[in-house]
Amino acid sequence: MSTYKDIGVEKVGHVGTIEIRRPPLNFFDISLINQIADALDEFDRDIEIRASVLSAQGKAFCAGANFGDPARQAQEAREAEKTAKGDPADSLGPINHLYIQAVRIFRAKKPIVAAVQGAAIGGGLGLAVSADFRVTCPEARFSANFTKLGFHPGFGLTVTLPELIGKNNAELMFYTSRRVTGEEAYKWGLANELVPQDQVKAAALKLAGEIAECSPLGLVSTRATMRAGLADRVMAATNHELEEQTRLRATEDFKEGVKATEERRAANFRGR
Repeated sequence: MSTYKDIGVEKVGHVGTIEIRRPPLNFFDISLINQIADALDEFDRDIEIRASVLSAQGKAFCAGANFGDPARQAQEAREAEKTAKGDPADSLGPINHLYIQAVRIFRAKKPIVAAVQGAAIGGGLGLAVSADFRVTCPEARFSANFTKLGFHPGFGLTVTLPELIGKNNAELMFYTSRRVTGEEAYKWGLANELVPQDQVKAAALKLAGEIAECSPLGLVSTRATMRAGLADRVMAATNHELEEQTRLRATEDFKEGVKATEERRAANFRGR
């Protein structure tokens, strides 16, 4: 297995494991999503690996992007510029390049089980939903908190979330930005298994191991049928999401939403 900066990658029998190592909140950026996509590509090339587990260190699974960190945003812009090498998408900025990497995750060929032991917020929810299955616990929280930031959903969630929990439940999560508990997530079908918090990763490994007992050719073939066109739908969705996010990012409401979140207070939105 290759060595990565922000993730740990191992092979346990026929199961590949990816552990996000940016505790405690595991904020993501282009680099992290690129590393996860690269690891999944590596798993796809390894004929011994039949399924994978995506987990995280710390108290959160992934708290999304850290909009309140200007230094991180500047670094993302530099990374995007280096990665693109003249790509016409350069003008759309770092979020576009993040979504290009995100779509790579949806193009992975083998089943993925996400071990969600804590908060999956914003784009972190999008990352959790990119997996085929989610194992979680009562303490976990799932939130599409974009509108509370004065922002538009991203990471393909406008496609993936309604397909998973139904249009109306997805609308409820989008329009309220509420945090959904692990129990609620399990009832809605957002999570497939609900276990004690200290057993989340073990249960995810057990599920991935059960999947890995099946024929590797049959798994890849069946998964390709079940997810046919998903990556393309996500790519189309992120193109629209990016347009809306770019527009809203320039508003006073977005700045107020981010500031209010940092200061742990209710936002005073003015619709401009």
